[in-house]
Amino acid sequence: MSLSGTVAYFSMEVGLRSDMPTYSGGLGVLAGDTLRAAADLALPMVGVTLLHRKGNFRQTIDQDGWQHESPEEWNVSEHAEELPHRVSVEVEGRTVVLRAWRYSVKGSRGAEVPVFLLDTDLPENQPDDRTFTHYLYGGDPRYRLCQEVVLGIGGVRMLQVLGYGEIACYHMNEGHAALLTLELLEQAAAATGAGAPNRDHVAQVRKRCVFTTHTPVPAGHDHFPMDLVARVLGDRPLFGELADVVRPQSDLNMTYLALNLSGYVNGVAKKHGEVSRGLFPGYAIDSITNGVHSGTWLSPELRDLFDRRIPDWRVDSFSLRGALSVPAEELWDAHRRSKERLLARVAEQTGTLLAPDRLTIGFARRAAAYKRADLLFHDLGRLRSIYREKGPFQLLFSGKAHPQDQGGKDLIHRVHELRRQLGGEIPLLYLENYNMELSGLLVAGVDLWLNNPEPPLEASGTSGMKAALNGVPSLSILDGWWIEGHQEGITGWSIGEQDGHLGQQEDRARDADSLYRKLGDVVLPTYYQRRDQYIDVMRHAIALNGSYFSTQRMVLEYVAKAYCGRRV
Repeated sequence: MSLSGTVAYFSMEVGLRSDMPTYSGGLGVLAGDTLRAAADLALPMVGVTLLHRKGNFRQTIDQDGWQHESPEEWNVSEHAEELPHRVSVEVEGRTVVLRAWRYSVKGSRGAEVPVFLLDTDLPENQPDDRTFTHYLYGGDPRYRLCQEVVLGIGGVRMLQVLGYGEIACYHMNEGHAALLTLELLEQAAAATGAGAPNRDHVAQVRKRCVFTTHTPVPAGHDHFPMDLVARVLGDRPLFGELADVVRPQSDLNMTYLALNLSGYVNGVAKKHGEVSRGLFPGYAIDSITNGVHSGTWLSPELRDLFDRRIPDWRVDSFSLRGALSVPAEELWDAHRRSKERLLARVAEQTGTLLAPDRLTIGFARRAAAYKRADLLFHDLGRLRSIYREKGPFQLLFSGKAHPQDQGGKDLIHRVHELRRQLGGEIPLLYLENYNMELSGLLVAGVDLWLNNPEPPLEASGTSGMKAALNGVPSLSILDGWWIEGHQEGITGWSIGEQDGHLGQQEDRARDADSLYRKLGDVVLPTYYQRRDQYIDVMRHAIALNGSYFSTQRMVLEYVAKAYCGRRV
């Protein structure tokens, strides 16, 4: 099985380095991990994204618990190489010129995957047009649509002038890049001398495109009114002649555009594939469960341990099954040192010294209402009783809310209010400006990873995979990847039961009750009274979940099912 040409991987955000703020959260970090795995496997892949010169945003949280945002500017030339090539796109009847910056992702055996970051901040462009590649997910719908023109249409053109003439497959990581399908349609029509794209061209494009949908949450599916589309993109015949394909709804929905013009579509976990087939009936939607890049997310302490005990882990993630034979005292010592590094960072950032011998629970992800960051505090009296009677614990929270997501900001504020209500009895800290570097410290340094979204809205979730890789068990709702990774008392513990959910309020009370019972009756006694058993769960988390939920396995699945598989 081999690829017949290059795979072009398009993503609005890509997490390449913590000091390159070209990502927002899980979607971008997954994209970066995908490209790193492709480099490890020496696959012919190229990444395309936007530069995001002013980043996503830098988060600060004031004394009252409210999030504030500021630009996160960075020195592009320190990390990427400017290329001399130029292409242009039409936006609102104007010509907008693009350049690209190249960043090379280096694999474990020397291969490289180039990533091209598109940039419109050029003196020949009008001042407003120069900002299109400044802010990740910034601005209004017009700004977002202009960005997607640059990414999708400009990205195809840039690859062509860079010499990538034989792209075997265009992989759209979420719908933000779906306008590339329009560019491919129009180029196919031009190549055959047709005045406008037709059904034959649609079939040609479908054979070249793969689409991964990442969320059942409506905010993850961009759509734009046709009057805005006409203003930004101009009058294109295909919007009329192929309306049933390119805009089956009254507006331009990027998810439907990608669905209709891709020969292979997948969700990012088995459950998410099922949910997506329900959301988009009539479409063949497969599933390829996400993974994480072992070489990126293992702590330095675990890397050193595995270099001694499992020397093949860098090139073969499945070899991490050998964690079952790692001596318990060596694994615990490596974890203890990872925890010490985390607590040192917490002390530096907050001025608070946490106890190194106390069960430390981590909850860190994008602040959105459906992720229910406040579920643990549903009944403060019961939480206090568990703390006093079952064993002490300390809580580390982190995560950014989208600047326009007031519900997410309210959730961060509520966690801070709850901290005040606890009055210091149960240590609770919220670490601001969550990024890849802080995430790496948390997933390796806490003792337990908490995840309690409202099912079935967690499409996959990769933070728990990163924790498992580092021997940190999950206490999680059975949704997303955890349905596949969960073995009760072996890889971690479940909150509630899969399916059978009632109304939202009933669910919340029921899930909180399950969370309290598992924490008080199982997790805390195991951690404090049966430490050998807890370490055994840590070993199984690595051996069963860390070895399987890797981007190495995931990318090989894409090769077999999407890139080399039959696309129709």
